[in-house]
Amino acid sequence: MYDVIIIGGGPAGLTAGIYASRARLKALLLEGMIVGGQMMTTDIIENYPGFSQITGAELSAIVDGQAKGFGLTVETGEVTGLEVAGGQELVAKTAERDYRAKAIIICTGTEYRKLGIPGEAEFTGRGVSYCATCDGAFFKDSNIVVVGGGDSALTEALFLTKFAKEITIIHRRDALRATKIYQERAFANPKIDFLWSSVVEEIKGNQTVESVLVKNVTSGEMREVPTEGVFMFIGITPKTAFLKGLVELDESGYILVDEENLQTSVDGIFAAGDVRKKLLRQVATAVGDGATAAFAVEKYLEERGIT
Repeated sequence: MYDVIIIGGGPAGLTAGIYASRARLKALLLEGMIVGGQMMTTDIIENYPGFSQITGAELSAIVDGQAKGFGLTVETGEVTGLEVAGGQELVAKTAERDYRAKAIIICTGTEYRKLGIPGEAEFTGRGVSYCATCDGAFFKDSNIVVVGGGDSALTEALFLTKFAKEITIIHRRDALRATKIYQERAFANPKIDFLWSSVVEEIKGNQTVESVLVKNVTSGEMREVPTEGVFMFIGITPKTAFLKGLVELDESGYILVDEENLQTSVDGIFAAGDVRKKLLRQVATAVGDGATAAFAVEKYLEERGIT
């Protein structure tokens, strides 16, 4: 029996682990893949206070070491469901075993949204990617396509210029949504071109990606664009499928919480970071959430006399 189980090892989960462990709570962090979350797939972080530039992997390693140094237990396990067992007991279920705790903090974050078009699933890993830092080096001297117009699309496109010969950013609107500094850098980069008011309808190829079929949303005109790689950055969806029917979610699947304590609609279950409904999703705001949630858990346990 743990005092608190933290589900998800991104910046919110790791920070919750630091604060919970410093409070001498018996804390377990469960991460389904790799500790660090989306930080691990970020090339350069330049807006986290205290670091003018640091890679996501470096920052993840620092925070992971800090949390473990305070006594946080970290295990690999994909949580498939939560259960209220009665009394003050909560259960986090994985394929391997069940874990029991007096409180739970959900920090599962988000994942990249998929287009759901023909060829996307078939060519994933064979030219279709959702992570430039993971796969960019495979596209040295290639012509590639980036789909999207937000911060992720532009930062990943800029990273890909280290490898690719030419990058075409395909955006469904006639203007970008990204932060102005990213727009300035993208427009100034000679390797980056733009295909405006356009959407990808199909990804084509044989063994690997060879082209994309693109539709102009204004004229309806279709054109085939040769490419060796397609990188998708069209938004994110919260990783909350395992929670449906248990805690209250908004229409997009984000967890609704009490803004003061970050408690969900279920007593003893809290949520922090990108997985909850909020205005801004950044490492800095995830860290703040993690600290708040862990502190709220400590007070929750004290007030109920179950520490």
